[in-house]
Amino acid sequence: MISRRDFLQVSMAASALYGASGFGNWAKLAAQQALTQDQLLDFDTFGNVSLIHITDIHAQLKPIYFREPEINIGVGGNKGEVPHVTGADFRKMYGIEDGSPSHYALTYNDFSSLAKEYGKVGGLDRVATVVKQIRAARPDALLLDGGDTWHGSYTCHHTEGQDMVNVMNALKPDAMTFHWEFTLGQDRVRELVEGLPFDSLGQNIFDAMWDEPAAEFKPYEFYESGGVKVAVIGQAFPYMPIANPGWMFPDYSFGIRDENMQAMVDEVRSKGAELVVCLSHNGFDVDKKMASVVKGIDVILSGHTHDVLPEPVLVDDTIIIASGSNGKFVSRVDLDVRDGKMMGFRHKLIPIFSDVIEPDADMTALIDEQRAPFKAELEEVIGETDDLLYRRGNFNGSWDDLICDALISEREADIAMSPGVRWGPSILPGQAITREDIWNVTSMSYGEAYRSEMTGEFIKVILEDVADNIFNPDPYYQQGGDMVRIGGMGYSIDVSKPQGERISDMTLLSTGEAIDPAKNYVVAGWASVNEGTEGPQIWDVVESHIRKQGTVKLEPNTSVKVSGT
Repeated sequence: MISRRDFLQVSMAASALYGASGFGNWAKLAAQQALTQDQLLDFDTFGNVSLIHITDIHAQLKPIYFREPEINIGVGGNKGEVPHVTGADFRKMYGIEDGSPSHYALTYNDFSSLAKEYGKVGGLDRVATVVKQIRAARPDALLLDGGDTWHGSYTCHHTEGQDMVNVMNALKPDAMTFHWEFTLGQDRVRELVEGLPFDSLGQNIFDAMWDEPAAEFKPYEFYESGGVKVAVIGQAFPYMPIANPGWMFPDYSFGIRDENMQAMVDEVRSKGAELVVCLSHNGFDVDKKMASVVKGIDVILSGHTHDVLPEPVLVDDTIIIASGSNGKFVSRVDLDVRDGKMMGFRHKLIPIFSDVIEPDADMTALIDEQRAPFKAELEEVIGETDDLLYRRGNFNGSWDDLICDALISEREADIAMSPGVRWGPSILPGQAITREDIWNVTSMSYGEAYRSEMTGEFIKVILEDVADNIFNPDPYYQQGGDMVRIGGMGYSIDVSKPQGERISDMTLLSTGEAIDPAKNYVVAGWASVNEGTEGPQIWDVVESHIRKQGTVKLEPNTSVKVSGT
């Protein structure tokens, strides 16, 4: 393997050609309204192997707005490390100019005003244009999809993922791995996987009964790029039965399985692999730890936590690429592989500015075909918003504040809980809220809005358990989401404390009284992993609430007090 010192020198030299891996050179041009597609896609072909990475699309076929997180706290060895740096600190770290396209694409500050200047992002017809141009320069470039693809929209829900399968088949990836796809149910997943014209990878997807690799999923596959034998090993989301309803896929077990990953790396090396790539849905911090434990992986293409970085992160001799979510970015990585060793790389994170990149006409037609049967339902206006609606952030987002308000109002509850998922586009102040917008932040196969009684003690247990999933200093005990969102209640959290001691000062906001551990409270929530959960679907609850409001206006959420950062 190439030494860490040489590796850093090569990568730093490559980055210098592009500023922050390609962002710096065109910031002023964009501000002058002179940004072009050629500038976005400009790349000096390097080495002999090319990888194209997309991940966490969450069924977003059309251009959207998507605000990056304001708060993304790192703990343990990851405290203060990327991707746990946001806003102005992030821009300073990467030399990003205020007001530039990369400011808009990569950070949250001034989002609404910059969105009006730079427009929407994403759209798989624009992604298709980028992929085709890369393949024009490198016909054997490998396109790898990190999963969370068949989930997250009205049309995906109503077609059980078929719309996304049809569109992704046209994009022609070489392989994908999985997470939310399994919430379609194991029978539907098997049906879709069987018909895919590309490889379904997951070295950690096992048969639950026999504790052996599941036959439907390959642990790895070999490809040739630039005359180099490339092994791609899949890593599906490890915590499926914990974070999602295990009763939907009882035949499978998951886990990190880093010992098996090491065995797979050793196996592909013994079979002649000159470059080893892990297509991962672990989450970034988990990938960093896995890179330090498993030896011989050259590249990890990271997914799940929706992190986006303009430069790779190096862990020993492994480079880790973070390509964002919702179709907002495409990563290109060129590598120089000689005599079975990676000698260097060049990387570019390509933001998909939908007003700059020309849509691919064939893909646009195919996307419109998938959406046509649902057009009237998608476009129906339910209300409008005075506020920016966004989801990302460790403790709250305005979309989830709205969902919690809807649960309290429509379900007549004292307290509301909304899961700390990271998917879902943003809506600018003054925009209409359509049915599609609501489904983009609520669509799932277990969206029942429950109503039940919980003691104050039990509510604290829930908060403590979720907090440990996020703020445990060992990344292998983190599941990659954000804190459960709470409506109607405030609390304090010290992220530096051990499990069971992080949550305090729980207060019922309607009265200002402290939550009584022995008292019952009516709690409404959704996305329970328990089988047989009853209640109206969350999208119907939110739609009813917005119709009654007409125009959404949210009070600033200051109910969570954070310390220990």
